[in-house]
Amino acid sequence: MAADAPMTRENPMTPRERFIAALERRPITGRVPHFELVFFLTMEAFGLVHPSQRHYAQWDQMSESERQLHREEMAAIYIKTAQRYEHDAIFIHPNPGTLDETKRLIDLIRQRSGDTYFLMMHGDVTYAIPDGNTMEEWCAWLYENLDEAKAEADRRVDAQLERAAELRRHGGLDGFALCSDYCFNSGPFLSPRMFRGIITPYLTRLIAGQRALGYYVIKHTDGNIMPILEDLVAAGPHALHSIDPQAGVDIAEVKRLVGDRVALIGNVNCGLLSTGTDEQVIESARYALRHGMPGGGYVFSTSNCIYTGMPLHRYELMLDVWRREGNYA
Repeated sequence: MAADAPMTRENPMTPRERFIAALERRPITGRVPHFELVFFLTMEAFGLVHPSQRHYAQWDQMSESERQLHREEMAAIYIKTAQRYEHDAIFIHPNPGTLDETKRLIDLIRQRSGDTYFLMMHGDVTYAIPDGNTMEEWCAWLYENLDEAKAEADRRVDAQLERAAELRRHGGLDGFALCSDYCFNSGPFLSPRMFRGIITPYLTRLIAGQRALGYYVIKHTDGNIMPILEDLVAAGPHALHSIDPQAGVDIAEVKRLVGDRVALIGNVNCGLLSTGTDEQVIESARYALRHGMPGGGYVFSTSNCIYTGMPLHRYELMLDVWRREGNYA
């Protein structure tokens, strides 16, 4: 029997309720919501390989009972992570990624945790920065076949919305994080003019379709988003992630410019978590809280994720700051 997380004076709402309130930019009391797009340090934390890093080349040869053991362990890892590190949301990486296995994973997490946590998964199909091995070839294809590229973008959105509708009929999923990266630290990969031709219309249609199905939508991209900030907000997501300080993106400035139209997630400097001093980590966490919290509409997180190789104690240090200073009256 799944049990909801206890409500306390510090957290009078459930994690899922806090997360949704932040996405809707509603005032909340208690602690600022927190989650990480991915927490890869499950081996160090729990002695278990992260679900997305498992390789199931022999999945088709497994017995159903063996497959079920894998599914149950993956669900348990997501819930253990949320419980230990006080995440309000769980981002799942279905593995294998078929529609049927996605449904099974959603069901297992809901069976074990009820409606305690906001549950989301990747849902982006817009063009991202291409792999370095194919970047030149892709750019040439785009410029020489723009009409074909636009038709393909439309087909991708149609297919993703069909998949989203099927997941909505199944139930259990709260939203999507759109994880196509558009920007380097120096700025967008595509010029703003090209971005508005080949990305913005399809991103807008994708988000509108997902919202019409009842989902919450978070748009993620690393890098310097400032030249395309208005395009991202106009596309209609509930929130932007990751507000990347390593690319010079200042959460105070983003909050001033668009904080009345979209929620913000992130801004704790991942680079400092890996290579900075403890004092720099503390200050980065404080800065994000100080400028993200006012008026609500903020979720505390790093500027990317808790990636392989990051010292776990640095993440825990960041959370200590959040527990002490990330509380609304």
